[in-house]
Amino acid sequence: MPPLDVSPDEFRAAADRVTEASAGFLESLDDLPTVSRTSGAATASAFDAPLPEEGLGLTAVSDMTEIANHLRAPTGRRLPYVVASGEPVAALADLYASVLNQNVTAWRSAPAAVTIERTVVRWLAEAIGCRGFSGSLTSGGSAANLMGLAMARESRAAANEDGAGAGVVYVSEEVHMSVPKAVALLGLGRAHMRVIPVDAGFRMDVRALETAIAVDRRAEKRGVAIVASAGTITTGAIDPLPAVAEVAREYDLWLHVDGAYGALAALAAPEKLAGLELADSLSVDAHKWLFQPLDCSLLLFRDRELANRTFAYNDDYVTLFSDDPVEGFAFFEESLELSRRFRALKIWLSLRYHGARAFRQAIAANLRQAQLLRDVIEGEPAFELLAPVELSAVCFRWNDGADPATLNRRNAEILACITQRGRVLLSNATIRGAFALRACIVNHRTTDDDVRIVMDEVREAVKLTS
Repeated sequence: MPPLDVSPDEFRAAADRVTEASAGFLESLDDLPTVSRTSGAATASAFDAPLPEEGLGLTAVSDMTEIANHLRAPTGRRLPYVVASGEPVAALADLYASVLNQNVTAWRSAPAAVTIERTVVRWLAEAIGCRGFSGSLTSGGSAANLMGLAMARESRAAANEDGAGAGVVYVSEEVHMSVPKAVALLGLGRAHMRVIPVDAGFRMDVRALETAIAVDRRAEKRGVAIVASAGTITTGAIDPLPAVAEVAREYDLWLHVDGAYGALAALAAPEKLAGLELADSLSVDAHKWLFQPLDCSLLLFRDRELANRTFAYNDDYVTLFSDDPVEGFAFFEESLELSRRFRALKIWLSLRYHGARAFRQAIAANLRQAQLLRDVIEGEPAFELLAPVELSAVCFRWNDGADPATLNRRNAEILACITQRGRVLLSNATIRGAFALRACIVNHRTTDDDVRIVMDEVREAVKLTS
């Protein structure tokens, strides 16, 4: 037997231990601290060991259970950033996908995997109101935003052959950090990124956008794209997409919508996301509000020919010999990636196992729970809401009327105390200079009781840090 091969019986034994450990983790999840008591020294002691020369066999598999003692457990009270909860049925698909080990480059290399991914892309596009869009799965929203802006650059300031020149990209001051990175990587230069002010609801100011474009046009500076947000990373604000799209059309600019956080809320509240279908390209994170295990994001776009023009560069060894629309299809002609994991399998299995209605209900529950948390905050004089709750991000602080610097310090101490206690995990945000406590509910396990526990922990932290 080859040195790395295992028999079917050995594999079953190892798989049984993995599934048993996974089931045990899920069974005990609600009793686990959301923030473990681990430290740098403890994790180094547990995992920073020499490479074994001889294999440990099933002992190595059993040792994986120690990982659960050194993590941020995805309980219903884990509510930092925009971190989803990892739907367990989808995790089973990840195991099967790894065993199958399909390289999802083209239909000829992975017929079932390519067909399933194209099906999943269509399902998700239609589910959020973007019927007819094409696309592909990516590692995350950062990759999807990079690819969307690459298409924007090639459409308005073609650079693939002669190199990039200056091109202006318009973003709001709430833009995700991946967009300035993309602007730099694409050679457009962050000096040519115009940061547009936001209104009281943290949405892009359309009048200020038009003014900035007019100034650049008078200076004969070439515009490339507008990046709008469908759920900003800090407050969950949704830019006025129809109005922004109208500006993009008037001035012949590409419209990319960063919907990594919020676009999938269209399953439960389509009225909030009106205008998504007007985008030229759109990023969507299934590993956020579709609750999928990392990593699993999506770039949608209207124009497949432009995607091909942007990303296709083929050598002899990938030459396709079929004109059939199915058998001749290749993701590498529409994507930055050549080697690609079978990411679609977990979405395909998860959606078919639970049905679309269950996901719609889970997202609707998170939206409602954010409103519940908002109502509790607004009902207590000691707390202050710092931003509107448009989606499921709730930014607030304890406020006893002290000066701004003292309030920032006190709320940072409150957050540190909450984290140290380990029952709830929140993040921080800066809202117009104010240090905010931030809960972001994109977790299929979160219950109304979990939301109430959040405030119990905040109140207790206020007492303990006074």
